[in-house]
Amino acid sequence: MLKLILVGIILLLTLEADNKEALEAFKKSDYVRAFELYEKSAKEGDTTAQSALSYLYANGLGVEKNIDKSIYWLQKAAYGNNSAAQYDLGMIYLGGNNVKKDTKKAFEYLSKSSEQNNSNAQYNLALMYYNGDGVDANVTKCVELLERAASAGHQKAEQNVGRIYMQLLKFEEASKWLEKNAKDGDESAYYLLAELYCQLEEFDKAKKWAQKAIDIGDKEAEILYKEYKLEKY
Repeated sequence: MLKLILVGIILLLTLEADNKEALEAFKKSDYVRAFELYEKSAKEGDTTAQSALSYLYANGLGVEKNIDKSIYWLQKAAYGNNSAAQYDLGMIYLGGNNVKKDTKKAFEYLSKSSEQNNSNAQYNLALMYYNGDGVDANVTKCVELLERAASAGHQKAEQNVGRIYMQLLKFEEASKWLEKNAKDGDESAYYLLAELYCQLEEFDKAKKWAQKAIDIGDKEAEILYKEYKLEKY
């Protein structure tokens, strides 16, 4: 048993070394050398190398462009539970890029990647749930995935999660994210925060955000300001 473990460790170290050398070759635009090294590791089962090989085939770098082989190696990496490959393959099927568009397969691969906390997969899977694309529409599931992605720092998820919470009338959750959006410079969050705080009857906060929205020319904010008589607060 000890011998088998040592062999496994040596193999892993070799693969890592090959990948490092391959990456250096790629950075130097020595694509032929990069291809040789990645191909060697890919055939030995390294999913990172398989994903890299897919990229090289897709772009004709160091090898003649071959979309079929690109998809083949990407599938190998995805089947090997490589999260990035699962995401890439999911997006390929979602957009129908060089394959027949298949939202069911897209959902399958993005789900696998999402389960491994790939925030890009979580974001795009959330959109699929929101639009009912390849899966039954489920806004609750959408916002759960958006929050996970947003909590990991995914910018687009951060920008949208508060807005979806608003649709679900979950104002406390929405306020946290919309306040962050506003702090980060998203001026479109000003009116939403004003509306949200009116719903929560926190009119002093509503006045603050309505005024910010008015200052940038938001006509809806002017109507809201008058409707709730925010000048009193």
